[in-house]
Order: sequence, then structure tokens, then C-alpha cells
Amino acid sequence: MILSVSRRTDIPAFYFDWFVKRVQKGYLMVKNPMNPKQIHKVPINPEVIDTIVFWTKNPKPALNKLDYMKSYSYYFQYTLNPYDENFEKNVPNLEERLKTFKSLAETIGKERVVWRYDPIIFTENLGVDYHITSFSMLAEILRYYTDTVMVSFLDDYRKIRKNMENQDVREPNFQEVDTLIKALVEIAKNNKINILSCGEKKILTHQGLRPGSCIDPDRIERLLGKKISKRRDKNQRPNCECMESIDIGSYDCCLHQCTYCYANYRYEIIKEQYQKHDPDSPLLIGKVAKGDTIRDRNMESLKINNHQLSIFDD
Repeated sequence: MILSVSRRTDIPAFYFDWFVKRVQKGYLMVKNPMNPKQIHKVPINPEVIDTIVFWTKNPKPALNKLDYMKSYSYYFQYTLNPYDENFEKNVPNLEERLKTFKSLAETIGKERVVWRYDPIIFTENLGVDYHITSFSMLAEILRYYTDTVMVSFLDDYRKIRKNMENQDVREPNFQEVDTLIKALVEIAKNNKINILSCGEKKILTHQGLRPGSCIDPDRIERLLGKKISKRRDKNQRPNCECMESIDIGSYDCCLHQCTYCYANYRYEIIKEQYQKHDPDSPLLIGKVAKGDTIRDRNMESLKINNHQLSIFDD
């Protein structure tokens, strides 16, 4: 079983104490985003968890608590963009985030810290030259602290249009994409960083850029030192190459206030959700209520081609 912690919110930044408590308790609960009255109980122990994938823009609050993860295989997807508060309203400044990136890599090893230059945003002032300059500066610093960078362009999710309506965001044309990707590939190569795309079919034809997996079976196998089942996650976007996982997060509860985020819409709702967080609850947001249905994600094991395949009751 792979735990995704989490695409929906930044658990290392805002809820890591809760996650540590759930690790100590040996289980947590996750609401079905499409049916909040349906709750899954997910076991957490080294026997059933193959790897934990953390997603974050600020893992600093988790740095002094990583000893609680010593029984688990894990790695971080660390988003580090050059944007200011116009796009990332409540993210630490770039200097602090670079310092945290270095500290994380020095603590757990650079093979467990994947850099995300994501999303690539185009406006009147943010164009090809801006991204080449910014990416080059970051790559020269991070080359000693990561082995991989994931890149992708901003997707036009309907939910974020209102949040970005005053920011002059536009879609880059083919020539801009072509010029930028070729430059990023060359910069990454010069800094000995492997560059991969995230969910980007339209740019996969560019020489030197290959499709990548954020929840990456190859990286997981390297960290585990053994083979695992490699089932693609059919619940993700059509061009997503990630393997199957269980995401334990909730929508509309991340306090970073990134205007481009599809998982967190209105800050008024986010504040309400955050106030419902109880560090002692098995749920990230709120508590189990009357009328909720709880189902165990009980795992069975099958031997297929000498690999372990996880199967869950649904």
C-alpha cells in the first residue's frame, strides 16, 4: 500500500502532528470526497505500508519529527517555485524555503527529496526568459540536494479562474513551450538533475523530457530494495503516470492560499475547515458523526509473478 500525504493539502506544513499521532495509533480515517458520509479506515504499520509519499511546499514543521517515520520508507515531493505572494500568499519566502530544502535533503538524503518546479505560469511579466533565469538559479543551488525535478504547466481548472482573474494568466504558445522546455532540459543536464514531466502529454515530444511519475514505482523499489506491484492509478488525470495509492488528505483545508491551486478554492471555506481540525481525531478534518459509514480497507496479499499485489475491500 502506498500512502499519498497528500495531493489535497499540505500535511507536512500544517498537520504533521496529527499524522504522527495517527502513525502511533496505527490507523487513520479518510472521507470519500464524493460522499463525505462514507469513511474508510486505513491501517498504518510497516507491514502494510510500502512507502509514504509526502507532498509539501514547506516541510519545516516536520523536520524535527521525522524520527517517527524511521520504520517506514518515504520520500518528499517538494514544490519550490520562484513566485511571490501574488500567487503563493502564505508560503515562506524563497530564501527560507531553500534553506529548508537543504536541511531536509541533508537529513534524509537527496534521493528522497524530489524538486517540483510546478506549475509553470505564464503572464505578461512571467515568460520564457523569466522561467529560464529562475529555473537556472534554483537548479544551481539544488543540484547538491536532489536528483530529480518534475515540471508541468498550469492547467486551466475551472475552480481557479476566479482566484486568478486579476493576474493576467495566459496559455503559452507552442514556440514558447518549445524554447522553454529545451532550455530547462539543458539546464537540468548541466546540473546533473534528472528532469521529468508531470501529467503533460503536450510536451512529451520534446527531446530530453520524459514522462515521470510523482508516485514513482522505480523510486519506491530503489528505496525498498525490492520489487512491488506497479498498477497505474486510474483515478488520476488521463496523462498521469503515478502508481496506485491512497490519498489521506481533505480538500479546502490548506492555508498556503496559492491562487493556482485546484484543491483549495475559497479562503473563507478553508478557514472554516481548518477550525474543524482536531489533532486527536482519526479524521484530518472533523470527527466521525452519526450516520457515517465506516469501512475497513482490509488488505489481502496475492503472489503474482513473485510480486506482492495489494487488494482492498471497496
